[in-house]
Amino acid sequence: MTGPILLGAALVLVAVTVLGRVPIHDWWARACEFPRLQIATLALAVVLLSPLASTPWRWWVLGAGLFVLVVQVSRILPWTRLWPLQVRPAEPGHEDRCFTLMVANVLTSNRNSDDLVRQVQNRQPDVLLTLESDQWWGDRLDEAFGDWPCIIRIPLDNLYGMHLYSRLPLEEWEVKYLIQEDIPSIHGWLKLSAGYRFRFHAVHPRPPAPSESKESLWRDAELLLIGREIREAGHPAVVAGDLNDVAWSRTTRLFCKVSSMLDPRRGRGMFSTFHAGHWFLRWPLDHVFTSEHFTVRQIERLDYFGSDHFPILVTLCYRPSRADEHEAPEADGEDRQEARETIREGKARDQQT
Repeated sequence: MTGPILLGAALVLVAVTVLGRVPIHDWWARACEFPRLQIATLALAVVLLSPLASTPWRWWVLGAGLFVLVVQVSRILPWTRLWPLQVRPAEPGHEDRCFTLMVANVLTSNRNSDDLVRQVQNRQPDVLLTLESDQWWGDRLDEAFGDWPCIIRIPLDNLYGMHLYSRLPLEEWEVKYLIQEDIPSIHGWLKLSAGYRFRFHAVHPRPPAPSESKESLWRDAELLLIGREIREAGHPAVVAGDLNDVAWSRTTRLFCKVSSMLDPRRGRGMFSTFHAGHWFLRWPLDHVFTSEHFTVRQIERLDYFGSDHFPILVTLCYRPSRADEHEAPEADGEDRQEARETIREGKARDQQT
């Protein structure tokens, strides 16, 4: 009886693994891309238990388990310390070229603002981006940081509010609703104390989930639209926010190819920010991507403050002279065509969820 049970478990893992590679926007298929670490752990357990099955079940169980393990590990390996760094480490000095960014999805219903404010005060970031912040959160943040020179407030009660607080000058900023009329994003120029400017994009697209959206189409279209604009403009750029997508997903990898953006976590770790309340179900949802003009001084996941997300803190240094040290991802013709079709369909489809 052990053999059929183990084989059934292995085949379920195979099915979830295969579904994660199917190029469709349905939420149940895209959700299979999220728990790769958890699936790999279960596959390892199946492999280790395979000797308990009798022949010939044993070999089928072992083969299926190894297949899942290899596929899943190959996807998540770049976000471990076993992989080469994608963004080079910053050298000492050049403080006027560096800035620290903190991203925090506060969870609208969470009312523990004190712990977040305390972390901001302790870490002293140059830029603070909050997501899911409604008017209540905006009032608490203003009490603590209302004297910062640049503030953008988008208090919404639909889980997609945003607040951006910056000690650095924020120039020519715009709030855009790129794909869906109730999902804002922030775009503008941040100016470093050394005088250099770079484009900053703050995003929080709607996730593919039964309670949010039946498809990932609108999320994918928003990310790819921003990526295409970054590539066409050619300016130094940083993209930050809760992308509602994991670092290793098909869409995020396509975004990086289309935009030629780099992921500072590759070779440094996953820095999984969600779910803060469940250690066994965590993956990297909150992101900071950079163009090849930047190096990384630090990246750190911060402490729990009542939200379902941990904050993340990243210090970047503007070093365009080191751009040739990076290998930026490149989109081929097929990638660009897929991006165009996704953007076109995302704009054309009804704004239904």
